[in-house]
Order: sequence, then structure tokens, then C-alpha cells
Amino acid sequence: MQIHVVQPGDSIYRIANTYNTSPQALIDANELEAPEQLVVGQALVVPISGGFYTVQPGDSLYSISQRFGISYQELAQYNNISPDNILPVGFRLYIPSRPQRDISSMAYIEPRGEEVSETLENAARKNSPYLTYLAHFSFQVNRDGTLSPPPAGNLPQIAAENNTALTMVISNLEEGAFSPELGHIILTVQAVQNTLLDEIVNIAVAEGYADIHFDLEFLPPEDREAYNSFLRTAKQRFSQAGLLMSTALAPKISAEQEGAPYEAHDYAAHGQIADFVVLMTYEWGYSYGPAMAVSPINEVRRVVEYALTEMPAEKILLGQNLYGYDWTLPFVEGGEAAEALSPQQAIARARERQAAIQYDDTAQAPFFFYTDDEGNRHEVWFEDARSIQAKFDLIKELNLLGIAYWKLGLAFPQNWLLLEDNFTITKLE
Repeated sequence: MQIHVVQPGDSIYRIANTYNTSPQALIDANELEAPEQLVVGQALVVPISGGFYTVQPGDSLYSISQRFGISYQELAQYNNISPDNILPVGFRLYIPSRPQRDISSMAYIEPRGEEVSETLENAARKNSPYLTYLAHFSFQVNRDGTLSPPPAGNLPQIAAENNTALTMVISNLEEGAFSPELGHIILTVQAVQNTLLDEIVNIAVAEGYADIHFDLEFLPPEDREAYNSFLRTAKQRFSQAGLLMSTALAPKISAEQEGAPYEAHDYAAHGQIADFVVLMTYEWGYSYGPAMAVSPINEVRRVVEYALTEMPAEKILLGQNLYGYDWTLPFVEGGEAAEALSPQQAIARARERQAAIQYDDTAQAPFFFYTDDEGNRHEVWFEDARSIQAKFDLIKELNLLGIAYWKLGLAFPQNWLLLEDNFTITKLE
């Protein structure tokens, strides 16, 4: 896949001609609702074999070859130039497709209410081929250790049809929020633990879950060791039943990091006990905070680099948001929540408001501003092909196990095309 950023004067026909493909192929790949109204700054994926790279200041044939994992001699041969050439800035090099790395991928899916919506089932059906695990969020723990399951609908059948493993997500959600008190009960009351582990094993075996995923958040800091001990007990029980165990971890940058989300999450212990972990590397920009990128690559890298000091790379799934936010300016502490929206919705809003999309090179994330009908100024940050490719490059560079998405049901077609283009998704036997 090639990523093309729409420039002033571009049209779907001009872009297709540039890459020797068809306008319809571009429309289909990007699920363009208004192909005749492209947004300046919008990132499109171009479905071609290999891709093109535009030479930047300081580049050499050798440095470019190292970046893309190909010898400089081979790169020169593909482009019919001498290996000794000094490349002019702006020169466009063809980069051939390379062998893909195997990774594991997970996506959470969160049915709400009494049944699974048709939209969610369609998202599961469409994206399960790209997933190792479909994470069913969430089985809520009651204070006696019993479980309240989310609706399942046709999700088990959809997963089975696509050889996708079902993950059973266990949370300490209570009345819509993560409960420190409930978490403390789970981790410290033996009778509750016994009931909970029995329930998990019985449900998982009966309903075909392959992985048990603990998403226990905002735990009391003093329960750090109790959580570690609980995980060791759970892991032993699950292994006897032939089940995997994984956990979700808050995005820490040091073992001593303070704050309710972080202190009870022991990276070293989870890395040792669990089969794999999900680093929740998103929500720097969040609904009640100031406008900024949701998962800026510079902050994501800091978390991963710390994690690698505590656990092996082959146990880490990089957490990735499939959404962005629209903030009303100016930001007011405790004010109105930002509106969550999918990448496709963000592009549609930019188109409707005739706003050019900009790109932050430090955060590796797109954003734009617009003014609504009431005269309010807005700032929107979201994900696009460039920002997700930056995360894929990080996974490759640091040799991580793979990626985990929060959450299905939000349209981002470029992600799935680029995921398939960058990696081979492993499936459990």
C-alpha cells in the first residue's frame, strides 16, 4: 500500500493516474463517501504492490534502504539508478514489497444493552479475518464473585468462522465506572476469588473462550502485590484448563509512577505471569482533557521503551485507539466532554466544514480546526493512514508481539488494509 496525502488541486482521477490504478480502486479501498470532494490533507491508501518514498533532506540511498529492509544495491536496481547516485530531495523512489512479519492482533468489542447490535456484528464479521483474538468486553464481576456477562449474539459463530480466538474480558466495572472498592474485594477476599475463578473456567470451557483477559483498573495502590498473587493463582487454574491469560496495563513510563491508574499495575510481574499483555497506549487526549493527539507516537514510544525494561517484546501488544475526539474551544476544566468520533466521521466533518487537515510530525497524528454554526471554534484530533503506519513501524522496530485495538464498530478502513499490508496475522491452532 502507498499512502497519498491529498494536495490542493488533487482529484480522485489525478491520484489514480499518478499511481497507475483506477479511481474505483481508490474509492473502494478508502470507502470514500464523496470521492468528488476530497479534503486537503486527507490521507488515502493506494492499493498497489509496493510503494513510493519521496526523498527528504539528509536521506541517502543507503539510509532509505536500511529503513525499508532492502539492500541499497537492490533498491537502486528497482529504480534503474546507479548505487552511487546522490539522490535529490523530492525524488520519488519505488519501494518493492518485502516479506511480512507475523504478529498477533486483538480487538475489543463492547456490546451494550440486551443484545449485540447489527453494526457490531457486521464489524466483527468484517474485521475478524485480521484478528488473532476477538476480545468480548466485558464480563463484570459482582461482589460475590459471580459474573454478569455481556450479550454475545452471533459473536462466537463469527469468530469460529474466521478462526479467530475468543477472549473473555474480566473487568471491575460497576455502574459504568471502574470501581477501586470492587477491585479490592476481588483481590483480597478468598471466597470471592474462588467463586470468580470457578465461574470463569466454567464459562470459558462451555462457550469456547481461549484467553482470559483481566482489565482491572484504578485499583488501590496497596493492592499491587495482591493483584500479582491473584494473577499467579489464576494463571495456574487457567493453564490446567488449557486457557491463556492476558492483562491490560495502564501506560506507565517508570516503575515508581504515581497515580490511581498506575500504581497497582506491576509491569515486571505481569510480564512474568501473563501469556501476553496489552499496553493501553492511548487517551493522552481524552474526552474531559485538553485537545491533543489521543495516542501521540512520542508518548507511546516512552511507554513501550519502559515496558521493554520489565518484560520481553514478544509479550507486548501495543494498544491502539480506533477513534478521535472533537473538542469545543476554549478548553474548560470540568466542562463539556469532547465528542468521540471515528476517523471516517472526522474526515466527513472536515469536508463539511471545508477545513484542511494538518499533521503533527511530533505526535504523528492528524488534526484540524473548524467553526460550528453557533460560532464556536473546534479542534479535532483523530487517526489516519499515516498515524497508524507510524505505530506499525514502531511494532516492527521494537519487535513487539502485535497490536490491540479499542474498539470495533468505528469505521477506519485504511487501518485494516495497512495492517494486512504490513503483517501476517497469526491464528491460534
